[in-house]
Amino acid sequence: MKLTLEVYRQASPDAAGHFESHQVDGLDPTMSILDALDTLNDQLVRDGKEAVAFESDCREGICGVCGLTVNSRPHGPTPNMTACHQRLMSFHDGDTVRLEPLRSAAFPVQRDLIVARDHLDDVVQSGAWVSIDAGTAPDADTVLTTAEVSERALTFAACIGCGACVAACPNGSAQLFVGAKLAHLATLPISQPEARKRARTMVAVADANFGPCSLHGECAKVCPQSIPLAAVAAVPKERIRALRTDAHSANG
Repeated sequence: MKLTLEVYRQASPDAAGHFESHQVDGLDPTMSILDALDTLNDQLVRDGKEAVAFESDCREGICGVCGLTVNSRPHGPTPNMTACHQRLMSFHDGDTVRLEPLRSAAFPVQRDLIVARDHLDDVVQSGAWVSIDAGTAPDADTVLTTAEVSERALTFAACIGCGACVAACPNGSAQLFVGAKLAHLATLPISQPEARKRARTMVAVADANFGPCSLHGECAKVCPQSIPLAAVAAVPKERIRALRTDAHSANG
């Protein structure tokens, strides 16, 4: 299988970017997009050229760092799947495939296909944690939670923070990501005491660094963990709860 890879190259954050076209032969349809990049880099190194910089870690669809844009779609053509699991069988022999970084103003390019996703970390650090003393394991087990509640929390906790939702949104919104973190923790009883503070800080950081929700649902279509759109609704829901608590405290 032969593909023409149009790969975005940018030497540094301040350098101008451009596309390079390379023909890569000997590919197998069962290979992933990252495997194709590995093959291209082997070819470039043999020719004494600079390899394409891209990120990967587990290559098992778990970590999310492999995120890139394939033919204008975050991660690739197959819905709800990370780039490392996207197979070349989605393309035809002789096709041209354009590879570029996840595109968003919140994700500045560092080099080639690598972007800085620090603003997602900022959201997590601002409040996506629990600082409550849960006691020993037996004490924690005394807080009963139904299977339904646990499954709902796990559905939202599955978010891996890859950033595809931000890149897919026309407004560069991180609402699916933020909502997943808020909904996960708002569902569990142990994290309720900090829910209002969490909502205030996380939403404030997200508003400062990302755009507003477009209400189009592109985020859920590319999310590799299939986080439901209900996560988007969790953001205004938790924000309103926090505002109502603030108003009650001010009047009380």
